[in-house]
Amino acid sequence: MKLNERSVAHYATCDSPADHAGFLRKRVERHHHHAHHHGTSYQRRWFVLKGNLLFYFEEWDSREPVGLVVLEGCTVELCEAAEEFAFAIRFDDAGARAYVLVADGQAAMEAWVKALSRASFDYMRLVVRELEKQLEEACKSLAACCKSPRRSSSSGRKRHLSNSSLLPVQEKPTTLENGYSTWGSGGCVPGGATCPDHDGGQTKPPPLPPRRRSAASSATGSPAPGLPPAMLESPVSPETIPFSKLHNWYGQEIAALRREWQERQKRGHP
Repeated sequence: MKLNERSVAHYATCDSPADHAGFLRKRVERHHHHAHHHGTSYQRRWFVLKGNLLFYFEEWDSREPVGLVVLEGCTVELCEAAEEFAFAIRFDDAGARAYVLVADGQAAMEAWVKALSRASFDYMRLVVRELEKQLEEACKSLAACCKSPRRSSSSGRKRHLSNSSLLPVQEKPTTLENGYSTWGSGGCVPGGATCPDHDGGQTKPPPLPPRRRSAASSATGSPAPGLPPAMLESPVSPETIPFSKLHNWYGQEIAALRREWQERQKRGHP
């Protein structure tokens, strides 16, 4: 592979963001011809990873790199060495040079091994294939959802309001009167329990809450006394109006009955 040294040096020192950078110690093997043996030493270099190119400099502020490693057709793996936290970059070609590098700690070594393992185009190609596969599956799922019949939200809401199976299950059904829960003939507590009366020992339900105008006037045909004109018709619907408006509307009847009771108290009538 032929590389333009000037272009590579400019790319190494330009303002483009680096994928990883830091100090590493690079193993250097020196051969002694007279003694027929070789020694091993380590040089501290500043390494910069950009794409699949690993540059190393003498210092972090050096203007030009002193070496370059093209991370293609290679594997990054931990290796056994005299130095701790060592790893190696080995190439598939027989006889190719292996780069043994040493990090300053466990965390730095793991970060470098992960970054270098993901730097090659082979790894990127695998990632792209996996993403394309996931996109294809997502498109198929979306197409299947579009073919299925849609249910309108309004009809679903109406079914939710009218479906009695969605309401809380009670041990004994209660009778609704005037919007309030009343007591059945079997006792005053749902489930059949009774409320003892401490005065005579008789089972007696508590008094019913006041009725609305329509119920109070059903026998006489005239509106109930003491109620304002706004109480003649209910302006709210329990299925569509918030609870606060229902509470205020029913509270008008209670307030009118309370005022009538206070006036009777002032006149001396209990």
